[in-house]
Amino acid sequence: MSEAIVVNGAVRVPARALTLRAVRASGPGGQNVNKVATKVDLRVDLDAIEGLSEAARTRLATLARHRLDADGRLVITSQASRNQARNVEDARDKVRQLVAAALVRPRARVATRVPAAAGQRRLDVKRRRAALKQWRARPGTQD
Repeated sequence: MSEAIVVNGAVRVPARALTLRAVRASGPGGQNVNKVATKVDLRVDLDAIEGLSEAARTRLATLARHRLDADGRLVITSQASRNQARNVEDARDKVRQLVAAALVRPRARVATRVPAAAGQRRLDVKRRRAALKQWRARPGTQD
């Protein structure tokens, strides 16, 4: 199999966690598309990734939730190129980027108050709209 995917100095996806399969690509390409398996199907065992904290592992599972197969492995496909080796590198880059995105801790949201002036402007707009609609009503139907 191929070598490990190094995300940074502490985090890496070992080669044993990767399963690579080449399949026939879809789309245009003439006879080449019927003969050559250039599309790459890369599966990654998320539990085998080394150096991930529990928080990062949870973020990774959340980011990858729509790309998981029945066994809970991450499925990455690439058919960007007509060259199988380039598609393998593209799929490995996608895995690297996904794991790197999971390493970034999201900023905590700081609760803020709505400024008094903004609340007043909202109420003024509501009053203006109500007056406009009341003006459009037929005479005698107003409350």
